[in-house]
Amino acid sequence: MTDAASPLAAAVEAFLAALSRTASPATLDAYRRDLAALLDFLDAQRVHDWHALDAALVRRFLGGERARGLAPRSLARCRSACSRLADHLVAEGFLDHNPVALVRTPRQPRHLPSPVDVDRLARFLDTPHDGSPLAVRDQAMLELLYSSGLRLAELAGLDLADLRGERVRVLGKGAKPRQVPVGSRARAALSAWLGIRATLAADGEHALFVGRGGHRLGHRAIQQRLACEARRRGLDEHLHPHRLRHSFASHLLESSQDLRAVQELLGHANLATTQVYTRLDWQHLAASYDAAHPRARRRHDDGTPT
Repeated sequence: MTDAASPLAAAVEAFLAALSRTASPATLDAYRRDLAALLDFLDAQRVHDWHALDAALVRRFLGGERARGLAPRSLARCRSACSRLADHLVAEGFLDHNPVALVRTPRQPRHLPSPVDVDRLARFLDTPHDGSPLAVRDQAMLELLYSSGLRLAELAGLDLADLRGERVRVLGKGAKPRQVPVGSRARAALSAWLGIRATLAADGEHALFVGRGGHRLGHRAIQQRLACEARRRGLDEHLHPHRLRHSFASHLLESSQDLRAVQELLGHANLATTQVYTRLDWQHLAASYDAAHPRARRRHDDGTPT
């Protein structure tokens, strides 16, 4: 284990401290684990100076992580952690260039999102709740997640001042702000929540969504509340914030076919990230075609449809 007081460890801690101002807690925890593994590897290689870090060392480190069973997605994240650390080290003068830029990880499989069926989701959202302050708050969160396609971190980070009539201002990845529309159902749910928020919120608390203790609701608490509501309302599938975001994008794209607009609403820097939904929409269309077109359905040997 690398000494926490070593120059290598100190540089990693400085990088993580800077990262904490923009990254989500989940990303920060993952990067901390990845970089701890890197420090242990460098210590085993008797590397005690960042100037010795080169592409060959990075390849050996990532190769070792892959050999111990790290999944492609986790390996790609580990490489990203190393690369962002190297960029920090270049900026601080510890490195002349980023050696991780010369290293590639295996292509990871693209997992298509799994949206909730639009009618099933509508029935779920329309299911009455008990009217308690927590239930009113949860309804507002559910409606806003689906209405505006927010990430979990974006929802948790909202302040009262971010609500602007029919829009909401969110801080996306990389601390990039954007404004997204809020639908009428979400506005009604938010209005109901704002009417009773004071019964829970502590004095001076600016967070839009607060917990029993009166302070900002955390990521884990939001995930648990959504899963609890799914069980209570009889939704027979797992529900989490990102699944509502997937549903928002998929349902919007099915109706509008406007990929650029969906990209802007989701806050994707790259159109390629949004294009995964076009493949999902194609699957939906292909399934409808196979089910409806008389010349598309396969036939058994005896000539009857399958």
